Amino acid sequence: METLVAMAIDLGCQLQGDERFLALQKAQEAADADEGLQKLIGEFNLKRLAINSEETKEEDERDAEKLRTLNTELRDIYARVMANEHMMAYNDARTALDALVNKLHAAISLAAQGQDPNLAAQEGSCSGDCGSCSGCH
Repeated sequence: METLVAMAIDLGCQLQGDERFLALQKAQEAADADEGLQKLIGEFNLKRLAINSEETKEEDERDAEKLRTLNTELRDIYARVMANEHMMAYNDARTALDALVNKLHAAISLAAQGQDPNLAAQEGSCSGDCGSCSGCH
């Protein structure tokens, strides 16, 4: 196996042992076990299907009032899902892990571009994606 690939596999294994990864797994399990949250998510998905069904009707068959009502109900359910303590913990854990993964990706991208991969460790550092950049360092 190529040395760099072996190193990437090792990094992946280390990532799965990181506290941020483990926190996300724990938060996912808690969210999955929360029957109230799962019921809300089910309701949310059903509302989305109902909205999609109404939106795909021919314009003359579409009920605008029904769509408004469904969208209001969808927003209400979404707010309740996002206010759930297990969902909030999941989102916090996901954000923390995503930040770590983004720094790892940035370090590799910077190195591949011939730049200093150490810049990825700096707060607010270059992500390696110049599309949202206003200029280099």
